[in-house]
Amino acid sequence: MAAAAAPRPEAASPKWAPTECERAGAAAGLDDCEDAPVRQLCKPRGICSRAYFLVLMVFVHLYLGNVLALLLFVHYSNGDESSDPGPQRRSQGPGPAPTLGPLTRLEGIKVGHERKVQLVADRDHLIRTLSLKPLLFEIPGFLSDEECRLIIHLAQMKGLQRSQILPTEEYEEAMGTMQVSQLDLFRLLDQNHDGRLQLREVLAQTRLGNGRWMTPENIQEMYSAIKADPDGDGVLSLQEFADMDLRDFHKYMRSHKAASSELVRNSHHTWLYQGEGAHHVMRSIRQRVLRLTRLSPEIVELSEPLQVVRYGEGGHYHAHVDSGPVYPETICSHTKLVANESVPFETSCRYMTVLFYLNNVTGGGETVFPVADNRTYDEMSLIQDDVDLRDTRRHCDKGNLRVKPRQGTAVFWYNYLPDGQGWVGDVDDYSLHGGCLVTRGTKWIANNWINVDPSRARQALFQQEMARLAREGGTDAQPEWALDRAYRDARVEL
Repeated sequence: MAAAAAPRPEAASPKWAPTECERAGAAAGLDDCEDAPVRQLCKPRGICSRAYFLVLMVFVHLYLGNVLALLLFVHYSNGDESSDPGPQRRSQGPGPAPTLGPLTRLEGIKVGHERKVQLVADRDHLIRTLSLKPLLFEIPGFLSDEECRLIIHLAQMKGLQRSQILPTEEYEEAMGTMQVSQLDLFRLLDQNHDGRLQLREVLAQTRLGNGRWMTPENIQEMYSAIKADPDGDGVLSLQEFADMDLRDFHKYMRSHKAASSELVRNSHHTWLYQGEGAHHVMRSIRQRVLRLTRLSPEIVELSEPLQVVRYGEGGHYHAHVDSGPVYPETICSHTKLVANESVPFETSCRYMTVLFYLNNVTGGGETVFPVADNRTYDEMSLIQDDVDLRDTRRHCDKGNLRVKPRQGTAVFWYNYLPDGQGWVGDVDDYSLHGGCLVTRGTKWIANNWINVDPSRARQALFQQEMARLAREGGTDAQPEWALDRAYRDARVEL
């Protein structure tokens, strides 16, 4: 097998010019790290409002009825604000978790601003600001052509699996245990409280359906099939909704299998290990990301491995956010080892996304940020006059910002706003993004997600526990992705 080109030597440290903000943060020190209970992170009616978030989370696993039932369950049991969603200390755990310093964050200055940073020896990389909302940057030539080809080859050797996971029949059991009035369901969906359900109100809360992307046409077809909309105007009155049998909805969804073009995400992916003992190029890329982000080695090394994704012709990924908010009903996937295990949901807590383009795409395949640098954000404004800005198969050209795939280029952005105390704040609604339809050829990308728990204390406890496990050799207790054994055990020299 042909040998890969030797990686470029890495620089000892990046040559950043510290900003006034960073100097002030360093001077402050943030000595007091007493962590309050996890708070509600999002603004009302935003893309991660509690009603919207719980609907979206459960739709990945269940169907509409189960989702709405769970929404009401949370809604009516929300009166007890005294419960502490913070981390539960294990009895056999070590002493107090260490204090974590502030998270670093690159300033955007203005759109088009350029600066240089040395991420590898004897070479400067150019960083260009693409938007301020979200805080988004582009780095041409972050990877060499040889590194891009190697990553693709490693992914092919390991094998890729379909990215879209369709829900199972698990919803039937849940529906049998939930008793919810249709009046309450109607009120939850009726966002403008006018007593009528418009298509966009339904679409805003049912974007996943049974694994397929719901469009206005899909909703109207369903209404017609289950005779929910007798006058055919696409709007449901309270009486029409009350007359509808939700079991007919479930039967309809189960009987209509989604084609790949109708899925939320049409791609294949795999994960490549980047930790100790990984291929030297994989280690080199992780170290480069560490220098770029200027985050602590513990945060970067304990984050998810490299995800490699292939989009064939016709592939797409409808607009989404990479990170979810943390409510008392949720925990972060990466810190669940030290979190309260009784909560019903877990979500990805991804402080940053670093996305690499591994090839030049013949047609389409741009990364779209539909609302980048909008003056304001409104969830309902994403769907206007039958145009859904989240739909990357049909309306990518209407998004505010599109990044063309260029081999070796990296783009990175922050999925959370700062909280003013050097840690994670609200989810940034403007980080909504998607993969446009690939019209010709194949698109290869890779994602490095940097995981940070919005609970500063829980992140500190997680890092302490991982350090203890590493010292004691307790690798079996670590999160599944922390070792990615399937790749680590494949000692392939290329």
